[in-house]
Amino acid sequence: MSVTEQAPGAGGDGGPEAGTDEDRARLRDRIGADSLTTRRDYLRIVATVSGGLAIGGIGVASGILHRHGDSESLPPARKVADQLLPGRSVAFRFPGDEDRALAVRLADGTLVGYSAVCTHLACAVLWREDRGPDGELYCPCHEGVFDARTGEVTAGPPPRPLPRIFLTEQPDGSVWAIATARSGETAKDALCRQFRDTRPEMAQRLGCPGAAGAPAGHLAPDRRRT
Repeated sequence: MSVTEQAPGAGGDGGPEAGTDEDRARLRDRIGADSLTTRRDYLRIVATVSGGLAIGGIGVASGILHRHGDSESLPPARKVADQLLPGRSVAFRFPGDEDRALAVRLADGTLVGYSAVCTHLACAVLWREDRGPDGELYCPCHEGVFDARTGEVTAGPPPRPLPRIFLTEQPDGSVWAIATARSGETAKDALCRQFRDTRPEMAQRLGCPGAAGAPAGHLAPDRRRT
């Protein structure tokens, strides 16, 4: 029974002062118990929600959860757009159908691509073209900001730069996504990791460890084993 449902105290109009000392003591105990229960329930909810957010953040930071571009193999190339003009962006999926990505043509014609998943708590990242000469990559969930030219963090809580996506433009003007890089990974390391087994001739041309001196189309067998 809640406090508001209590029966009137004996000997009066039902107010706290009308009953005996024992009645008033019982009423105070019930009020205290109800208040404590309310506080406990509130704290339990807060702890559950906060804990879930913390686990998600720790999981993303430590690599427990899926990260963009984690695959060791080269993903199938994917067409991003028939054409991408300066000052425009396009959202797409790469390397998998569940991986959000963003391609941007900067004002000077430079073509850049990134994961569109914030490295803080995996919210969606957008491109705001009106923020500076290159625009900026922005996460509205917690005010995270990334440099549009490099993907590096420039403001807010994100702990790491955005993973890069390597784009290529064909003679007909179409834009294709061909490979990915993990957050903070150099272009050479990323391409060597993905080309080593699937495009060994490219790995050779890049001078990738494990591919140097191997015949075109093959890896040196003694360097494929660890």
